[in-house]
Amino acid sequence: MGVYSEKVMEHFRNPRNVGVIEDADGVGTVGNPVCGDLMTMYIKVEDDRIVDIKFQTFGCGAAIATSSMATELAKGKTLEEALKITRQTVAEALGGLPAPKMHCSNLAADALRRAIVDYLRKKGDFDRIKQLGLEKELEKMEKGEEEEDHEHGEVCEA
Repeated sequence: MGVYSEKVMEHFRNPRNVGVIEDADGVGTVGNPVCGDLMTMYIKVEDDRIVDIKFQTFGCGAAIATSSMATELAKGKTLEEALKITRQTVAEALGGLPAPKMHCSNLAADALRRAIVDYLRKKGDFDRIKQLGLEKELEKMEKGEEEEDHEHGEVCEA
């Protein structure tokens, strides 16, 4: 697939849930040092459900579209349901992405994951972090690592 789907273009041109939640319950930031994309997701949680979610993304059109779609997929979901959102889930919901842009969907899924870990950390719910298998993510966050672990060789080309 060399061109973007209409759904990708729609989410790029009219991204959903753009912005900041000032009193966010969880904030997750990830970036790719190779291509320079940077993504932050903000979540509000009530009764274990994501009731509001916003994002800020500095990056290419695919990065913006995947951020937008990830927020749409996560809104209204329980934390466990939201943690099941993967790069593949995001890419499929957008009607696919060109192979060189798949790492953008990693960023979106990882930013969401980090926002959830941040929420649980702020609550002091370390048992739940362990139960959900998020210890490595917490460790990276505590070290201040923003970069994603996937496919560092990929570079965004406009």
